[in-house]
Amino acid sequence: MLDVQQARRDTPGCFERVFLDSAGSSLPPTPVVDTVVAHLLREAEVGGYAAANERLGDLAEVKASLGRLFGVDATSVALSDSASRAWTSFFYAVPLEPGDRILLSQAEYAANAVAALQRARATGASVEAIPSDDAGRIDVEALRELLDERVKLVSVVHAPTNGGLVNPVREVADAAHAVGALVLLDACQSVGQLPVSVPELDVDALSGTGRKWVRGPRGTGFLYVRPRLIPDLEPAMIDLHSATWTSPDTYELAPDASRFEMWETDVAARLGLGSAIDYLLDLGIDAVVEAIGYRAEHTRDGLERIPGVTVHDRGAPLDGHDRGAPLDGHDRGAPLSGIVSFTVDGVEPTAVRDALAAQAITVTVSSRSSTLLDMSQRKLDAVVRASPHYFVSPADVDRFLVAVRSLT
Repeated sequence: MLDVQQARRDTPGCFERVFLDSAGSSLPPTPVVDTVVAHLLREAEVGGYAAANERLGDLAEVKASLGRLFGVDATSVALSDSASRAWTSFFYAVPLEPGDRILLSQAEYAANAVAALQRARATGASVEAIPSDDAGRIDVEALRELLDERVKLVSVVHAPTNGGLVNPVREVADAAHAVGALVLLDACQSVGQLPVSVPELDVDALSGTGRKWVRGPRGTGFLYVRPRLIPDLEPAMIDLHSATWTSPDTYELAPDASRFEMWETDVAARLGLGSAIDYLLDLGIDAVVEAIGYRAEHTRDGLERIPGVTVHDRGAPLDGHDRGAPLDGHDRGAPLSGIVSFTVDGVEPTAVRDALAAQAITVTVSSRSSTLLDMSQRKLDAVVRASPHYFVSPADVDRFLVAVRSLT
């Protein structure tokens, strides 16, 4: 059982406002803040190089902690400055030729989509969207119809940014691997709120960020790459950390996932990321998943009862399934994620956000350009997005619901 009161004491900001934007950039717990600030102060005392050298073991432990979270070896994990940098580091390393095909989720995030379109233009490959089923998830049967030996990569967004959907990752991976395609999982919105086990999901690469559900600092990201793939992948950008200059005209790439890293980094932020991952592991991912599930369902059910409010989340759970129970991202009947999207009749989403902000309630807006294919298909220009983490109390959710009701 998660100690919510202790989690709230570790999150001073949650007493000043109702914070419902952990899908954007969450409130880091006090141990994370203390870790970052302490290292910055140490840099001011001895300089950045010396301060970093003092923490080499702790920096290595960041990857080890991520490895424990994902069920993989630390040597298959690379650290980055964002989820987008992690995703593109792998994506641009996958060899593509004219006629090759890239398949994207219907709910693909804009950063991934524009990178895919750019590479397709440069290489002669093509980009295609996988149809969704009636619940909005990737239609695995339709995917199988699309797959052939020309498909080199399938991109899967685990939990889209604009609603509660959870995609059937393992089924997609099994189908893609049957034709030799690689599977790149965008876990930006799932790590920290869903169980993300690489052995269970069987993806070839996974990207994510520290600032969302993990509750780490901004400017942090991570990438997992299947070990057997690493020797054959050369990142588009390398430096003296990712490769060694071995002779005047030769270099040798790092043998592990560190070939996807660059030398210059925010050491304080990376240490903070490690602190956030350890905080999550200490709480227990199952307890965190359960707590987020209950809060999201409280939010979703409350909004559905307000006249003039429309909840736009997709992805239906199995009949009779407890949505607060542990989530399973490769179960086609999985509960919804902790992201709740809605609109208020006659009130623009940005106006809803601003009106709530005036009452010290933090939500955000997800616009059509962020998930162009999905939002266009549903004829939505924007939705309000509420994403309650485990430190949000039931009273906080009730206060939010009263405030939304007042707008109608």
